[in-house]
Amino acid sequence: MKKHLWRIIIGTAVFIAAIAVGSDIKWLQIALFAASYIVAGGDVVGKAARNIIRGKVFDENFLMGVATIGAFLIGEYPEGVAVMLFYQLGELFQDYAVDKSRKSIASLMDIRPDYANVKKGDELIKVDPDEVRVGDIIVIKAGEKIPLDARVIEGSSMVDTSALTGESALREVDVGSDILSGCINVNRVITAEVTKEYEESTVSRILDLVENASSKKSKSEQFITKFAGYYTPVVVLVAVFLAFVPPLVINGAAFSEWIYRALSFLVVSCPCALVISIPLSFFGGIGGASRKGVLVKGGNYLEALARTEIMVFDKTGTLTKAVFNVHEIHAEGISEEQLLELAAYAESYSNHPISASLQRAYGKEIDNRRISEVEEISGHGVSATIDGKKVLAGNIKLMDKMNIPCSREELAGTVVHVAVDNVYAGYILIADEIKADSAQAIKELKAADIRQTVMLTGDNRNVGAKVAKELGIDKVYAELLPGDKVEKLEELFSQKSARGKIAFVGDGINDAPVLARADIGIAMGGLGSDAAIEAADVVIMTDEPSKIATAIRVSKKTLKIAYQNIVFAIGIKITVLALSAFGLASMWAAIFADVGVTVIAILNSFRALNVKNL
Repeated sequence: MKKHLWRIIIGTAVFIAAIAVGSDIKWLQIALFAASYIVAGGDVVGKAARNIIRGKVFDENFLMGVATIGAFLIGEYPEGVAVMLFYQLGELFQDYAVDKSRKSIASLMDIRPDYANVKKGDELIKVDPDEVRVGDIIVIKAGEKIPLDARVIEGSSMVDTSALTGESALREVDVGSDILSGCINVNRVITAEVTKEYEESTVSRILDLVENASSKKSKSEQFITKFAGYYTPVVVLVAVFLAFVPPLVINGAAFSEWIYRALSFLVVSCPCALVISIPLSFFGGIGGASRKGVLVKGGNYLEALARTEIMVFDKTGTLTKAVFNVHEIHAEGISEEQLLELAAYAESYSNHPISASLQRAYGKEIDNRRISEVEEISGHGVSATIDGKKVLAGNIKLMDKMNIPCSREELAGTVVHVAVDNVYAGYILIADEIKADSAQAIKELKAADIRQTVMLTGDNRNVGAKVAKELGIDKVYAELLPGDKVEKLEELFSQKSARGKIAFVGDGINDAPVLARADIGIAMGGLGSDAAIEAADVVIMTDEPSKIATAIRVSKKTLKIAYQNIVFAIGIKITVLALSAFGLASMWAAIFADVGVTVIAILNSFRALNVKNL
């Protein structure tokens, strides 16, 4: 950019000298104008020549080269040089604007760790994160970036996750907590075991997503690329027509006047305002979304979000926390404490989440000497002898299998029935917890013109209906296998408009097929499975459903800015093109219609980065 700036300064100085010399020394003035032109526009003409050799004829370099050289040939030296100087000044502003936009986004994503402190015996070795392997022990000191995804094995601290999630609130971590690369350890030293190599870690995948997002163009960007491909050759042909046909058919028409009009026409016709500002709008939108903890994998997905009509959700881990807790204990013939104790002991050998929830609720150490004859009954539950009593714990099928009469009340959650020595002792209701912002998310989505909200879940109908009612979801389909979810999604495709889109939000491995099939797949990235994140087009780093509405608002704002740029640029260009053709606009007006419009459109594109109030 410094070289570019010096070229403009020197070119302008020589241009002023040429004007100061005046027409008294004609040859010197022309020589100075020519020197000014070469300094200011030599690189533009050079690029045009190289592109012609490569077969890329009709670009802005070609248009500017033809227009300004043509001005020299008809004796309009000052205008030829001035047009090139203004064009170069506009290019400088464009380069600065694009560079500023990229730096803004790069600063948002300044999460790449420089090193990792690997513990070898009693020694700490500073190494490149690429060299660290799964299972290595790393030490993260206060103020350092977490270099790789890991699990804390020693110490506790507060972690700043704002670089990944956009949230300023600190998160507490201690032994057993998973920590994500790219976050900052705030106040205490922690030791952690690496769970993923650098290229598979969160920070690496985020950087890859953002850096490659621009390769997936939106329809608006594709339209502009195609538009420029057809538009430029057409305006060149029209300019040739303007230069040579009117003087041949109109009495008294001078070739110099019509060639001047044609050259002005060429200057106006440069499509750079569209070619630069539209991709920049989407690039800014993607950067703005990342500021809010939403990663969008391409401009095409950002555009599709704005056209979403039907939002489909998985339940567990998406709208709920996937943390099962005991919600109700109903005992018959024994106390609630005894019922919970028997269920916890019976299930103590299982790793199932239901078992874990019973252990948490019981909250005491399990004495394995009290348990014997443990038998898992597949698809039903477990049988165990506890303190010499035969205890059955499981679903209603287990009670039916053992011919034990039990409660058949329909409850919203997983019911663990317990029998002692073949006598029904009661049930324990275990249910998932709804995320704090799920209801707000549904409300905001409806406010954002989402026509229909749907929930697909593998859970039972009672649970699905209860969650849907509590959140205000329009439709719920329960007891679905992964293949059934895809079938239901196919049915929903017939309910959207021709231009409308369907988005699916999920977090588990079983959601990957549905995420891939939807128009837009949205994955919960904090706790979601790798398969779901890989299959998705949009990743919510905070696991908050309300961020989906934020992403839609960002996408609508970005699309609005892109359309503003298209209408503004094409409107001004058509007006000045018509004025140039009729001889009512000089090259100065043409320069505004090219360079001025481009700079204004780029400045407008910057607004896509501002997502503070969305």
